[in-house]
Amino acid sequence: MPTILGQNQYGKAENRVVKITRDGATHHIKDLNVSVALSGDMDDVHYSGSNAHVLPTDTTKNTVFAFAKEHGIESAEQFGIHLARHFVTSQEPIRTARIRIEEYAWERIATSDGNSRFIGADEVRHSFVRTGQELRTAQITYDGERWEVISGLKDLTVLNSTNSEFWGYAKDKYTTLKEAYDRILATDVSAKWRYNWTDDEQRMPNWEKSYRQARTHMLEAFAETYSLSLQQTLYQMGSRIINSRSEIDEIRFSLPNNHHFLVDLEPFGLKNDTADGAVYFAADRPYGLIEATVLRDGVEPRIPVDLTNL
Repeated sequence: MPTILGQNQYGKAENRVVKITRDGATHHIKDLNVSVALSGDMDDVHYSGSNAHVLPTDTTKNTVFAFAKEHGIESAEQFGIHLARHFVTSQEPIRTARIRIEEYAWERIATSDGNSRFIGADEVRHSFVRTGQELRTAQITYDGERWEVISGLKDLTVLNSTNSEFWGYAKDKYTTLKEAYDRILATDVSAKWRYNWTDDEQRMPNWEKSYRQARTHMLEAFAETYSLSLQQTLYQMGSRIINSRSEIDEIRFSLPNNHHFLVDLEPFGLKNDTADGAVYFAADRPYGLIEATVLRDGVEPRIPVDLTNL
């Protein structure tokens, strides 16, 4: 029985593009997941393997990044309109372009009054927290006499669009990473903290207030630390909580380093410098994984090391 070709489409799915716009000291972020699907006169490529009408999916990926730089990202809708119009009007065989975009929302982190102690600036306008993502956690253990309460959160996605460097590291013959003096620092915070309330004779902490304050101190420290390594930022986050909340004695972090790589736009005649706002490729894997415990001096660690291990 003869066969015929039905509906078909092709493209590059889930292009993760992050666009930073710099308005002086105030930065703006657009974080999109863009999928391109093209259809039209594609019979020959299916029947005979002729690629004469096929615009490579790699080209569609390059177009997404180049358009982010050339046109900016006013909105997901407007960005999709630019892309769809381009593909249909520039390639005769392409009759239809479908652009699907997911936008990840970020809000600016409100910093404390004393942030100038950390970075030497009156205001911080380059730090963001992903909205509505994290989960609050709690583990309560009781043996009839003593309590152990470990609270925390996970999947709290945060990003600094500047004030982060990474250089001066050990190198060997397999090292290819270039030193960075102005990079994006982003992570998904997984944290567990242990309270020093252990029996009913003690005054019980205000759990709601303590959680809110721990989260606030964590975010403020992330935003206000001029970071030379993610390890340094981790320690500052933990120290801020321990020093600010007397009811917490120990905190353990697991922080993946969510790498953002500058896209090479030179083949398209475009410069991609951080100084005037850049386009990055947001890689989801592999990633560096930084883990450590921060303790009040004189306290023994009790949070299991593998409790936050990814």
